[in-house]
Amino acid sequence: MSHPVAVIISQRASRLTWPRGLVLPIVLVIGWAWSVHVGWVSGPLAIHLEQLLLAPFDDAAGREIWHAIGASLLRYIMGISIGIAAGLAFGSSMGLSTTAERAGGGTFHALRQITLFAWIPLLTAWFGNGEASKIVYIALSAFFPVALNTTTGLRNVSITYREVARVLGLSRHQEIRRVLIPAALPAITIGIEIALISGWIGTVGAEYAIGNGRGIGTFVSEGREQFRMDIVIIGVTALAAAGYLATRLCRWLSSLVLARASGLT
Repeated sequence: MSHPVAVIISQRASRLTWPRGLVLPIVLVIGWAWSVHVGWVSGPLAIHLEQLLLAPFDDAAGREIWHAIGASLLRYIMGISIGIAAGLAFGSSMGLSTTAERAGGGTFHALRQITLFAWIPLLTAWFGNGEASKIVYIALSAFFPVALNTTTGLRNVSITYREVARVLGLSRHQEIRRVLIPAALPAITIGIEIALISGWIGTVGAEYAIGNGRGIGTFVSEGREQFRMDIVIIGVTALAAAGYLATRLCRWLSSLVLARASGLT
């Protein structure tokens, strides 16, 4: 049983995580605002903090950020849903079947070595420059880490667990459901975590490279073309905030899944 003092210290340390993590961004913002105020920064970067804060609400171009965020999130959810589902199915087949691993393993490992941006010319040729190409690109970003970790997790289940399943007389279906999947769940969860993060990076990359349509990547690209550094900074800030929230969310979900799998909740 944990000592009450240790519990209190742990709770206080967790509460201090947010303020400590915000120290560097706050220092950078204050330093930048002061540099603009005293004239140390000039040119396109000389943007006053008030202008930056009001742009998403008062400026016509700045208000587009809200539509861009909504479009990016919708695109992201659709892409990672397809990618994670396909990765789980493909990884499970290779992890549970030696025949499937021999048939598709070589091709899979060859394809995952290709840089994701190299897929863009092929995707635009096959699916055009619209939403389909972007969603497929995001799905690929999520597919590879999930498929790889699912395969590895199922393949690396201890032989002891398999022998216990045989001793208990479990059927193949029961062995998969009660032994193999719970044992491989940590690796699978890590793959999904990576997929959620790489899928967000893929969302922005697809919007920036393919264009055509709303999205944060397109928003930043248009701001750069118009020499609107305030728009660029707003877009980059939105990207960072969304990425941070996605990371926190996937960590929370993974801990919840693992806790339930361990019978702790």
